[in-house]
Amino acid sequence: MVENIIILGGGPAGLTAALYAARDGFNPLVISGVNAGGQLLLTTTVDNFPGFTDGVQGPELMDKLKRQAEKFGTRFEQADVTEIDFSSSPYKVKVGSQEYEGRSIIIATGASAKWLGIESESKFIGRGVSSCATCDAPFFKGKNVIVVGGGDTAMEDSVFLTRFANSVTIVHRRDAFRASKIMQDKALSNPKIKVIWNSTVEEIMGDKRVTGVKIKNIVTNGTTEMQIDGVFVAVGYKPNTDFLNGKLPLDAKGYIITKDEVKTELPGIFVAGDVADHVYRQAITAAGSGAKAALEARTYLQSLGG
Repeated sequence: MVENIIILGGGPAGLTAALYAARDGFNPLVISGVNAGGQLLLTTTVDNFPGFTDGVQGPELMDKLKRQAEKFGTRFEQADVTEIDFSSSPYKVKVGSQEYEGRSIIIATGASAKWLGIESESKFIGRGVSSCATCDAPFFKGKNVIVVGGGDTAMEDSVFLTRFANSVTIVHRRDAFRASKIMQDKALSNPKIKVIWNSTVEEIMGDKRVTGVKIKNIVTNGTTEMQIDGVFVAVGYKPNTDFLNGKLPLDAKGYIITKDEVKTELPGIFVAGDVADHVYRQAITAAGSGAKAALEARTYLQSLGG
């Protein structure tokens, strides 16, 4: 059996693409991955997704999107793609020993935040530890937070956080930022922002929520404790594109290069969400691109007589 549309990824982009494709009668197959749901599974209350006046829990939102797509005939395979073949149509997608063929493919595998990798970090994700300042900053109004990182994202996050937080401290392992000068200037000139240089976060402390951190100076090896309410990790994102193995053009950071936002150089291969978007990284923008990808897939299939 050759599928009309195979969607790779089970986050907001993939599930919205599935909803649109299913309502159009294409009976899509979603290969959602073992960790289906994307980064929203690491988020507690989502306040900025339209339609939820009182907010919604990240996992609950993903469950609603999944059930809505299922309602119209979407089928799901919760496994990771192990191999793909885009050399000829129908395109082939392998999941372990199982092989699927699709006339069109929508890649919506997202991006994963890079974390600090310390044991106490995962304990507090969603309870004071975040990788998305634009998502979670409003929860830290009047609080004291730290941002870990030294690139443009860390500077942008720090400046954004000052709109809500009482104070923002940037913790950076080197004695100079790698961010662009204009972003450094914006951060360093902000009176709410201070910097702790040559330092790393060794431990995140707290009970039910973050209450402080242990910071180690890598020059002196001295350790200090700091009372804070939140830790924003801004050391970058990694798009989930390893499985592509050069089958599609990627930029220097591994994001899929697109044409007209959701198209690729291959006919019938479309892209949605954070796997190509390193700028906005929001659930709503991912969902929007998922809808666009599904509509483009529909147009493509209709051109084939599907």
